[in-house]
Amino acid sequence: EVSMGDPETAFCTLANREELNPEEGSIHHCLYQFTCNETLTETNKLLCDVCTQRHCGPKNNIKSEKKYVYTNAKKQMLISLAPPVLTLHLKRFQHAGFNLRKVNRHIKFPEVIDLAPFCTAKCKNVAEGNTKVLYSLYGVVEHSGTMRSGHYTAYVKMRAMNNHLSDLVLQGKSQALETEPVKGQWFHISDTHVQAVPVSKVLSSQAYLLFYERLL
Repeated sequence: EVSMGDPETAFCTLANREELNPEEGSIHHCLYQFTCNETLTETNKLLCDVCTQRHCGPKNNIKSEKKYVYTNAKKQMLISLAPPVLTLHLKRFQHAGFNLRKVNRHIKFPEVIDLAPFCTAKCKNVAEGNTKVLYSLYGVVEHSGTMRSGHYTAYVKMRAMNNHLSDLVLQGKSQALETEPVKGQWFHISDTHVQAVPVSKVLSSQAYLLFYERLL
């Protein structure tokens, strides 16, 4: 969604992102980099319709004259609608010449994550005055192997039904007040093998996909 709001608030977030100081190699650092403010200059300048109209006159003359005006601009990708279920997909490959290489580096991720520093100040489904948008981890997909072959396994938390999440999905209303992880037992699932595991094993996995449910 392209925001055409007040330039003074266009790059504002629900919580101060500059206070984060995210640890490198963490999911917070990944989100921080993904939502950084970018300056578009030189060959990345933005085509400005307003500037073009000022320079070329009425719209019906623009195509015939083909005089387009590009200008320096700022760009930032932020969350404008906090989802009931947050899915984070980690890019686990990199280019090595003409080939692709799998990235096996461990990325730290928490049981509870706050999206507020990555949400627009006027995030649509966040109550006015809230400076936190909290999510609790309930699922992880892990891949072992190479880019050519491998095996997928999953970690899933068995927990009580989240009525607040149901309200959010069905009615779009967030009334949840919990700020702690949803209680439950974690299981590791590999094909037909299922084993109970501690949360420490989950958090030490090489996550490929992360699934969070909204708390607040």
